[in-house]
Amino acid sequence: MYQIKGQHQIMSKRKLTKQQAWRIEKIQEERTKRINKRAEKTEVVLQSSDLGPEIEGLVLSHFGTQVEVESTLTIATETGTETQKLVATRCNLRANLGQLVTGDKVVWRPDQQGSGVVVAKMERDNDLCRPDMHGRLKPVAANINHIIIVIAAEPLAHANLIDRYLVAAETAGIPPVILLNKIDLITDENKEALHALLATYTDLGYRVIQTSTLLPEAMDQLYAFLKEKTSVFVGQSGVGKSSLVNTLLPGVDLSVGELSQKRKKGTHTTTTAKLFHMPIGGDLIDSPGIREFGLWHISLEELLHGFIEFRPHIGHCRFRDCAHEQEPGCAIRAALENGAISATRFASYLRIKQSIIERL
Repeated sequence: MYQIKGQHQIMSKRKLTKQQAWRIEKIQEERTKRINKRAEKTEVVLQSSDLGPEIEGLVLSHFGTQVEVESTLTIATETGTETQKLVATRCNLRANLGQLVTGDKVVWRPDQQGSGVVVAKMERDNDLCRPDMHGRLKPVAANINHIIIVIAAEPLAHANLIDRYLVAAETAGIPPVILLNKIDLITDENKEALHALLATYTDLGYRVIQTSTLLPEAMDQLYAFLKEKTSVFVGQSGVGKSSLVNTLLPGVDLSVGELSQKRKKGTHTTTTAKLFHMPIGGDLIDSPGIREFGLWHISLEELLHGFIEFRPHIGHCRFRDCAHEQEPGCAIRAALENGAISATRFASYLRIKQSIIERL
């Protein structure tokens, strides 16, 4: 976020010509008119007597001005009996609802054309945000139970990278889980380093799962954990996220690739999220944009609280504006010296802090 914001600030200093300013204003006017027109049409439908009863549903995905909402509906069978079935319905949005994202729980009403209108949004437990092209934070998914941070046995992940994902998850208020993938690549040469790396996080109380898509028996622990939960997978390239998603959701990568090819965009450029029901049970919210989730928007204060072992010592420094570096009476430094905070984690904190400062 900070880098994007900085670029925006630089661009805002450039003077626009009258023609450029006029064109921008006209584009904004046309966009506003289209949005208002759609909202008016939705309100007309909403006020009509053609809408059915209110139904609770779950937003599976977002399509421009519409969302796909899944609900359990009672369906009449050919034999005259009734059965309950999960049905996805395209819905327009009532005005003033705010932005809806994948994972939102909503209330909607069906119309006579087989679609519907979302009339209310339920309160979110949490949401996952990222900045748009102007640096403004936008939610991309909601009501997530766990962020699965994927690392691999080879290449060995750096502690600082894991810490960045952990801080981002803690800041979002979504419990993180560390998933060590490709355990079939563990050897005598890297086993000791991996054990030491993971011990740092298990000692802090973080859950660590080890698996490999090449070892069916090793996937059982992951399957058991994901059941009855809504999860997202994040991590850097090369750790096997796509293989994991393809194993959990056969055919998903193919459909995403085909869609991107039609739009002449690479699969990594989209941030549109979709919720999938896994055959093993549980839900997975996935998109290439979400898989690249990271430190998009945190402040220095949020960074401090993102290191969970720092929290008991925050606010106990001698100076209120303590930078936790060389100041006397620093409670964080004291915890470092007595072993309550590891040197590796503190070094990660300083590196992340510096990167945030450089982007401000």
